[in-house]
This record gives sequence, C-alpha cells and structure tokens, in this order.
Amino acid sequence: FQKQVCNDIGRRLTVLEDAWAQGKLSAPVRKRMSLLVQELQQQHWDAADEIHRSLMVDHVNEVSQWMVGVKRLIAETRDLPTGETTDGSADTEPTSEPTAEP
Repeated sequence: FQKQVCNDIGRRLTVLEDAWAQGKLSAPVRKRMSLLVQELQQQHWDAADEIHRSLMVDHVNEVSQWMVGVKRLIAETRDLPTGETTDGSADTEPTSEPTAEP
C-alpha cells in the first residue's frame, strides 16, 4: 500500500514539474508553491496545508491535476517518525524529503 501511495504522489508531482518547466503555471501559483515548499522544508505542516487549501480554492482549474499529490505529500511527511519534529531542532540537518519545486 505504501508503495502505491508513493507512486501516486510521484506521478502527480511529475505533472506539476512538467507544468512548471513548460511555463504553464501562473505567477500566483508558482509563488504559493514556492512558499509551500519552504514551509515543508521547515516542517511547518499546518502552514503548508493552509497554502495547499488556498491554492485549491483560488486556482482549482490550474492545480487540480496534481494538488492531490501535494496534499498527500504533506500528510505523509507530517507522519514520518523523526526526532526533529518533536524537539524543534530541525535546523541541524536538512531532511531528504522530496520537494514539489523543480
């Protein structure tokens, strides 16, 4: 099951990456996705989730093909067992989580 989830997230992020590389994403979507990636890297799950929701509301036609993958990525990385999330020392080593930014 977990492999299926990862494959689905990967496929959807590839759609995002292709759209980004081909210049098909509007400036507001690109800006919010950059912010979302920053929040994920800092393990600010609630902030990342809030950006995700705002993109779904404000730009549903543009993001609907791949945003489910981003939502699942947020949920899966939030649930990863890391010692860094409990004590706030996330600034020691960068995590090797996949990012949505190409």
